[in-house]
Amino acid sequence: MIVTHLSLTDFRNYEHLDVALHPGANLFVGSNGQGKTNLVESLGYLSTLGSHRVSVDHAMIRAGQESAIVRARLASGEREILAEVQLNRTGPNRAQVNRSPIKTRELPRYFSSVLFAPEDLALVRGEPSGRRRFLDELLILRTPRMSSVVADYERVLRQRNTLLKTARNARGDLSTLDIWDERLVTLGSEIIIARSWLVDELSPEVTRAYGAIAGADHAARLSSRLSIFSSSTDDEVEDADANRSGPLEQSAVADGFRAALARLRRAELDRGVTLAGPHRDDLVLELNALPARGYASHGESWSFALSLKLASAEVLRREASTGDPVLILDDVFAELDESRRGRLAAAVGDYEQVLITAAVFGDVPDELASNIVRIRAGAVVDDE
Repeated sequence: MIVTHLSLTDFRNYEHLDVALHPGANLFVGSNGQGKTNLVESLGYLSTLGSHRVSVDHAMIRAGQESAIVRARLASGEREILAEVQLNRTGPNRAQVNRSPIKTRELPRYFSSVLFAPEDLALVRGEPSGRRRFLDELLILRTPRMSSVVADYERVLRQRNTLLKTARNARGDLSTLDIWDERLVTLGSEIIIARSWLVDELSPEVTRAYGAIAGADHAARLSSRLSIFSSSTDDEVEDADANRSGPLEQSAVADGFRAALARLRRAELDRGVTLAGPHRDDLVLELNALPARGYASHGESWSFALSLKLASAEVLRREASTGDPVLILDDVFAELDESRRGRLAAAVGDYEQVLITAAVFGDVPDELASNIVRIRAGAVVDDE
């Protein structure tokens, strides 16, 4: 899949933008603060319904405006579609495909992209919530129906937490808690199992990608830390019993989930929150059998985060009927030495389309600079 044309209206610092894109590498060059990242952020949003920079959609709407529009023409083989999303300050966002309205949550099934940006260093050094979000976004990209499963789980979790808080504060009625427990187990088990399959697929790809970028085998590995098997109620505490690798069985996960809820009932009532489930799990990253978080250097952390995204792209392209995902590299090459720049260029060279941003033209290897778009103050410019 490739993006052949991108149009923005009142998105970030762009009042209006129309730009044609090409197969292969497309390089967006401009000084810092001119809008390069805003441009690729719009495409990232179109495929994931989220931004890698902000948690609220209205932050992407140009100041003083009530809405923003991202519109992209997409090509896969001989098939072309026009995908569009309108972000609104008030009221729900809206989406269209070929000018026909669709549910916004259905957009990811039409466009697949993988974006790497400096913020992704938090995948290695940050909190578990970021790694959970990374897995769930990838799950939804490859299996769009998981969007409703994740949304339903979050809704049930909120309602169960409300019941726990009511019971804690006012000795509320707990007669319905068992019903919410079973719904939580059903939806949560599906998410846990889907994530476990995904981690199992990602792990060898991460190993290969890390070796390709770093030029050395540092035994980059992935596994899951599952709160339903943990003896601790603190998801930051190391617990060997909670660590799992390889796909999991439905019955073992569901039984373990029910047992965890029964074991933690008193603690949950005391604290008013649900203490076990996929919302408290973590993706464990290891280098040379040590946790990457806390042990990896800055360069190793950067390479690991980039490897996670390249592995994601590889998993998506392997089973996609619409071709490769669009690979987006936002301000990546400035952080790499010359040898790693060359290795990264070789690793992404066979993707159908790669979008790259850079403040300094010379940071990007020549083989990725065939199609150049210069950005200044929210506009495409022709001068050098």
